[in-house]
Order: sequence, then C-alpha cells, then structure tokens
Amino acid sequence: MVTIQSYPLAVLMCFVTMLCWGSWANTQKLATKEWKFQLFYWDYCIGVLLFTLILAVTMGSMGGGGRGFFADLGQASGKYLGFAFLGGVIFNIANILLVAAIDIVGMAVAFPVGIGLALVIGVITTYRVDPSGNATILFLGVGCVAIAIILDALAYRKLSSQGQKTTLKGMVLSVLCGVLMGFFYRWVADSMPANLADLALPAEAGKLTPYTALVLFALGLFASNFIFNTIVMAKPFVGEPVPLTDYFKKGNPRLHMVGILGGIIWSVGMSFSILAGDSAGYAISYGLGQGATMIAAFWGVFIWKEFKTAPAGTNKLLALMFIFFIVGLTLIITARSG
Repeated sequence: MVTIQSYPLAVLMCFVTMLCWGSWANTQKLATKEWKFQLFYWDYCIGVLLFTLILAVTMGSMGGGGRGFFADLGQASGKYLGFAFLGGVIFNIANILLVAAIDIVGMAVAFPVGIGLALVIGVITTYRVDPSGNATILFLGVGCVAIAIILDALAYRKLSSQGQKTTLKGMVLSVLCGVLMGFFYRWVADSMPANLADLALPAEAGKLTPYTALVLFALGLFASNFIFNTIVMAKPFVGEPVPLTDYFKKGNPRLHMVGILGGIIWSVGMSFSILAGDSAGYAISYGLGQGATMIAAFWGVFIWKEFKTAPAGTNKLLALMFIFFIVGLTLIITARSG
C-alpha cells in the first residue's frame, strides 16, 4: 500500500481535506434547489463508498508500504472492523443532522457551530488515543476555534432577529451534529495502529490499514443510511414526509451525479485525513481537516450571501470569527513540532 512519510506532505493533504470538507455541501445547496436533501443524501452516501473502494483496490493494493487491501481484510480482527464500521454509523447520524441544519439555517451557521464543536470534541477524544504533538499548543488552537464558534453564534443571533429563515431548530440540530461528529473519528483511528510501521508487531495483530478502515467506515455510513435517512424521510425535521419513490421519479442523471460528486469530494477529504494521520498524528490531522468550518463559512458568507441582510455590526463578528479560526488552525499545525 502507498503510505505518507513526509510531514509537509501530510500537512498539505490535511489542507486538501479542509477544502474538501468545507466545499462538498455546495453540491447539497445546488441539488436541493430541485429536490429534498434526504434524496440528495442517498447519492452522497454512494459517492463516499464508491471512492473508498476505488482507493482500496488502487493505492491500497500497490507499493511496498505494508499489506495490500485484500490481505489486510483477510487478517483483520472483527473488533477493529467493528470500530471502523461504528465510526461510519456515528458519522452518518451526525451528518444527517448537519445536512438538515444546512437546509434550515445555511452553511455559514451550520458548519461553524456543528463542525467547529466537532473539532473541539474530536481533537480531545482523538488525542487520548494518539497523543501526538505539543498538547499546550494544540489545545490553545482548539480554544481559538471554540471562540470562533461563539462569534458565529452571535452573528447568527443578529441575523435571526431580522426575521430570516433561521430557527432555533436549526441551531439545535447543529449542536447535536457537533456532539456526535466529535466522536466518530476516534473509532476509525482506534481501528488502526498509531504508526503504520507497527502493523507487523504481534501487539497490533488484527488492526487495519487506512484503506481497509476507510472502506469499513463507508460501509457503516451506507448501511446505516437505510435506517436513519429512512426515518428522516418519514419524519422530517421540517416540512412534509418525503416518499422514497421520489428518488426515482424526480431524480435525473444530473441530480444523481451532483450528489455522488458531493460524496466523492467529502471522501477525498476523509481519505487524505486518515492517510496523513500516520505522519501528522490523527489528532492534528483531524483538527486541521475540520478547519473546513472556515471554508464552509466563506462559501456561505461570500458566495451564497447568507448574511446579506444582516444588521450593522454583523460583519465585524464574522471577521473576528475568521481570524480566530485562522489562528486556531495555525496553532494546530505547529503543535506537531512543539
């Protein structure tokens, strides 16, 4: 399998993760102009699974860095397969809450609140599994991100006071998403050794390569979607129930491709984050990748104009939010060498 040994390359891959995780929801914004987010989400899940399978049979099965995908799958312990699968299930619940929140309050609110909170929780829980880097610098970075979340919430409060389509329900969904999203990554990280060079050690027997872990994660996401997304279709957070038959009646090749593209974009980010984790440390890899909050907020504020009718003073809060996110991400990057 192909492995990443260079820290600068790992950081670059984390930046790609940040761009992908912060941009995939644009496909939701495009698709949901024509149909419900629940229908978009089926194609999104297909895209995630499709990309991880392609990656596993290509990069995960070539090179001299360790076991190939099929060999690794054959030796894998049920316990660690279950860890990666569970990570996909937890992520799916959180992400359904996220796409629902985006549908209600927009990217510029749902991402900073939901994914920003996930960053704070995720870095802490993942650091307990893989304590890489300088803890003081790392958690100072996390603190800056937490301040950015508060600033975004204050900006949201100003917007909602002007009678925009922002509701308490959307904010609650964002918070619930963040709490759950903060725990999925640690299960995936725990299914793999902290250092891929340790795969051959007896103590690490049964653990997975990143490529195998990604496939099991995607399977957990896809399989659980038949439960959780079906429930949200029958009992949506807002609006009328969404019949499954609409997926076939209202869908067209372009709409399906937009959803699949969204899943692929997110999956590229997840894959790069996991592959970079061996060199950068999973806590730092996850934390930097979740800088997607800043990217998504940029899309929401400047491209989709979600705050265009906000009252005076809102722009200052948004500017401070971006500043604290940037400072926080910089500290997370430098934590590795601290």
